[in-house]
Amino acid sequence: MNAVPERKFGVVVVGVGRAGSVRMRDLQNPHASSAFLNLIGFVSRRDLKCIDEVLQISLEDALSSQEVEVAYICSESTSHEDYIRTFFGRLVWKWIAYHYINIRQFLNAGKHILVEYPMTLSRAAAQDLWELAEQKGKVLHEEHVELLMEEFAFLKKEVVGKELLKGSLLFTAGPLEEEQFGFPAFSGISRLTWLVSLFGELSLVSAILEERKEDQYMKMTVCLETENKRPLTWIEEKGPGLKRNRHLSFHFKSGSLENMPDVGVNKNIFLKDQNVFVQKLLGQFSEKELAVEKKRILHCLWLAEEIQKCCC
Repeated sequence: MNAVPERKFGVVVVGVGRAGSVRMRDLQNPHASSAFLNLIGFVSRRDLKCIDEVLQISLEDALSSQEVEVAYICSESTSHEDYIRTFFGRLVWKWIAYHYINIRQFLNAGKHILVEYPMTLSRAAAQDLWELAEQKGKVLHEEHVELLMEEFAFLKKEVVGKELLKGSLLFTAGPLEEEQFGFPAFSGISRLTWLVSLFGELSLVSAILEERKEDQYMKMTVCLETENKRPLTWIEEKGPGLKRNRHLSFHFKSGSLENMPDVGVNKNIFLKDQNVFVQKLLGQFSEKELAVEKKRILHCLWLAEEIQKCCC
């Protein structure tokens, strides 16, 4: 990717919320991967006209333009009631429904896709999108910046080659509204992705959701098992006064890891994700690597669905 690009892929950013704005910034700044990309414009449901000299274009123009070869699908929620009932018959927040619709539209128009996680709230829907991408010969990349964090790199080194006996991961944060951010197994899917990436595919033993909506409090406790029947507990706890933090405890035959040391500041993680995406565009990922990533993402979506069923 350090070579001088023979061509640039025209990019449109769909949705200019927080993530979309960061994506536009990275595309406009001189970076190794940005040299292979050319920001054509952005699409928004809001009438914004122009952002930092980048022009707003219509969805129809983005889909039909021969210049646009890549779509970055990002969220752009505008209100707390921003959810709809999808074809799966469940209430989901609207930007996830837009993700699915937009991905299908851009794939059918012959564009490569980079999309925020989760791309859908269903393993079946994600599988459907991947099959369409394969039919069209296009890259479908779901970002997982949590795997590019310094904390995860540290954990990966600590865990490799060790035999797990038991473990737990607790995530705490301030209150979230489910209508905006989805069921906790999906809004917290980055933590589930950590566990699957560290310890392999997991099976669900039990899941309990405790809610006190009048207090804006929620606690989800999920009991999982590794393929070797080692127990893992994942807890999401949100409420007033709770600080955003991760508390972990992993016990191995050779010792224990309790909580996360200070491993440095996470810098440019969205840019790192863009680097991965461009490598895929350039064919620098093997079929085996792509298959492993797809299997992990689909497994995490399946687990999140099963957890939601168990709690409901």
